[in-house]
Parts: sequence; C-alpha cells; structure tokens
Amino acid sequence: MSDDIRFDGQVVIVTGAGGGLGRSHALEFARRGAKVVVNDLGGSVDGSGGSSAAAEAVVAEITKAGGEAIADGASVTNDAGVAALVERTMAKWGRIDVLIANAGILRDKSFSKMEMSDFASVVDVHLVGTVKPLKAVWEIMKTQNYGRIVVTTSSTGLYGNFGQANYGAAKLSLVGLMNTIKLEGAKNDIRINAISPVAATRMTENLMPPEMLAKLGPEQVTPGVVYLASKDGPNGAILTAGAGVFSLAQITETEGAYLGQGASAEAVRDKWAEITDPAGREAYTGGHMQTQKFMRKLNG
Repeated sequence: MSDDIRFDGQVVIVTGAGGGLGRSHALEFARRGAKVVVNDLGGSVDGSGGSSAAAEAVVAEITKAGGEAIADGASVTNDAGVAALVERTMAKWGRIDVLIANAGILRDKSFSKMEMSDFASVVDVHLVGTVKPLKAVWEIMKTQNYGRIVVTTSSTGLYGNFGQANYGAAKLSLVGLMNTIKLEGAKNDIRINAISPVAATRMTENLMPPEMLAKLGPEQVTPGVVYLASKDGPNGAILTAGAGVFSLAQITETEGAYLGQGASAEAVRDKWAEITDPAGREAYTGGHMQTQKFMRKLNG
C-alpha cells in the first residue's frame, strides 16, 4: 500500500502530550493533517505539581509548522477536567476521532518499601486516567460510528520489572480494558489497540545508559501509534515498539489436558508437561473461546 496515512478533518486528543512520547505523537498527527488537543498536566514524573507551559509549547510547535492544535491542562483523573476537555474540543471542532491515552507517572520502589499511596496513585493515573477520557468520548464515537483509541501498556505489565509492582499492575490492566472495549465498540467501528513502548523519556532517562537512550527516541515509537489509530488499523492488538523495532505481543493459551471430572492436585502435577505443552497454543479473541475449548475437551 503506497497511500500515505492521513488524518485530514479528524480530531485527535493526546494525553500526556507535553513531552516525551505524547509530544512526539501529537506532532506527527498534526503533520498528517489532524487537529490535535495537546493535553498535559505539566507535573513531575511522580505526578506532583502542574503547569500548562509544556502543552502550550507543543501547540506552538504545531502551529508554527502550519498545523492546528489547542492546549489543555486537565488532569486525566479529574472528572470535571476531563469533561471540560471534551466539551471544549467538541465546541471548537465538533467531533473526536482519536484518543491516544498516554499520560502516566512513576513511583518505583520495591514492593517491601512501596506505600499503598504509591500504588494507588500510579493505578489512578494509568488506569483510571485512561478510563475517564475514554468514557467521556465513548458516546461521541458511537454517534459518529467511528473512533480509534490507543492505550499505553508496558513490558513491565506484560512481563514484569523489579521495583514496579504498581506500574506493572496498572499497565496490564489496560490490556484487560482493551480486550472488552474491542468487542463492545466493533459494531460502531470503534477500534482500540495498545502500544507497548520503549523510549528515552523523562520516565526512562535514569534507567538506561546514554548510548542506548540515543537510539530510543520517542519518534521511533510514534509510527506504530499512528498506524494503530488509522482508519485501516487493527483492533485489539498489542504492538511493542522501540529503536525502530516493532513486534506483536499476545496472551496465548495452550491446548491443555482433560484430567476428568474431580481431578486431583496430584493429577495436575503429573500432567503438568501436557498442560503446559506449547504445541498448538492460541491467542484467543474473546473469553468465550476458552469456554468452547473446555466443552470440546470435555466432550472429546
């Protein structure tokens, strides 16, 4: 396919767009013709503080390049702020086509040292801060019979990372959210996907050596986000991206073994190799497929 992916006439909201990945996404959507809402609370990496300067600077970049954008300083966890963001966008442009849920914070500590407030704050921004904007645009997208949503997951959620129990729990929860939204939105052509990025941002600058950071610019992730949010993008994909490498992550399930009604724990132990045999494993598109397998093996 040689046609360029364009967003002319479309309105794109990018949360956490004052820097890093979000800024890169916002600039590229604008370059491809979208009207962009640059949302950023302007706080520090741990979520404290706030300033509209970062979002306004990105808007200035976009307008200087001939694009259209507005800045918004609402917290994605604040109901009134999110409602005002959506109302303002609709008043100005009359539609919302794409939501890129990118806002996030870090409060890394080992689980032993982690306070419950550290856990709650991270889940609030990553999970609730995705759900609230999504809920606010949902009926608009349904009425339009069109919408594209990209949530931001992480390898920490998919696979784990020391010192990030809060972040990992929040990030994998977004995959669970996506897996249901992809089913509920399908009839109205609302598609949702997840990006799992590795990029040099404020949130990773202390975690990697400079020579690695140099190859992990946010602009190396943005092409994946743009495709996921495009008219012909997929639905329900987890796209991993970093340093120009893109791959698909999937939750798969093995064929398993039928151990009989009333099977014992010892039977599970003794059949463990068959239960976990990777041959024939599959990525299901809905929970019903697991149930169908159980019935098939029961009756087989």
